[in-house]
Amino acid sequence: MSGVGTVSDRVVRFAELSGFIARIFAAAGASEENARVCAAHIAGANLCGVDTHGAWQVAGYVDDIRRGLLAADAEPRVVREQPGALLVAGGWTFGQVAAEFAVHEGLKRLEDQAVVLAGVVQCHHLGRVGHYPELAAERGAIAVVCGGGYGVGSPITVPFGGRDPVFNTNPLAYAAPAPDGRVMADFATTAGANARVRIARERGEPLPEGFAVDAEGRPTTDAEAVAAGGSLLPFGGHKGYALMTLIEVLSRIVMGGDDYAEESRGGPVYGHQGVCMLLLRPDVFRPAADYRAGVADLADALRAVRPAPGFAEVLAPGDPERRTRAERARDGIPLPPEVWQSLLDTAAAVGAAAP
Repeated sequence: MSGVGTVSDRVVRFAELSGFIARIFAAAGASEENARVCAAHIAGANLCGVDTHGAWQVAGYVDDIRRGLLAADAEPRVVREQPGALLVAGGWTFGQVAAEFAVHEGLKRLEDQAVVLAGVVQCHHLGRVGHYPELAAERGAIAVVCGGGYGVGSPITVPFGGRDPVFNTNPLAYAAPAPDGRVMADFATTAGANARVRIARERGEPLPEGFAVDAEGRPTTDAEAVAAGGSLLPFGGHKGYALMTLIEVLSRIVMGGDDYAEESRGGPVYGHQGVCMLLLRPDVFRPAADYRAGVADLADALRAVRPAPGFAEVLAPGDPERRTRAERARDGIPLPPEVWQSLLDTAAAVGAAAP
């Protein structure tokens, strides 16, 4: 591994980190291919700065393999199909493996269709949801991906105006290919990822205003109060709540996450998960060159806007991840000491070779 970049962080290269994680998953029972795909996805989350979905998740995945919630060697397959639509069942494997399979299967069908709807059920945590529309954008397709069903067994988010949780984080991501890469966004429809509560507790840090409520529905920035029966809030008040509801319809209800649930599989969070993917060709109504010029003009227009007080510049969606990816590819990925130690401990527990 690379040396230490600061007193607190260990700095590693993407290939080193993904290789180490792959060895851990293989030693825990994953097939070689599943271990490779999931490890690359997790290290890729760290590479682009989405550390909440990166290496610190590994220990939890391995624990779920041990408990039988995650079938690390299972292979996803298409279980239902009709023109322009397909449904993939992951057999309770890594969500990254099942969702990447669905993207690739959808893109195959997009060669003969203007639009393809793909669904995924029976799989574990998806990881960074923005990864999947980015895969599609790399192949020239526009994609919107969302996931729901998590609140059936693990409700952590109150509806607008309520004090009792119903939903979970119900993430949404999209990407559109652009001449300089892609326009992309990836976000939970809560005010932030649930992992942020755990990280705030570990570090003794406050949560942002408007992020959560306590057990009585009162606004709080205390992560301990959230952990003791509080809930997350939808972003944007009633608008985020409405979007969260739509995602639940498209993912769990349309895709049939409840129909594919199995006792003792997936656990409380992922047992009823459904994933909705919409893939479409950007040249369906206009020549591809016109599409590319239009997206380039839009992105340039956004970046050319004069910044408001307190801001250095205006960014197009996806610019922060692109910049962080380039920076960390050059300088290495910083891992907090507790995350690095967790990887070492998990490797030792399953008998995987440490770097």
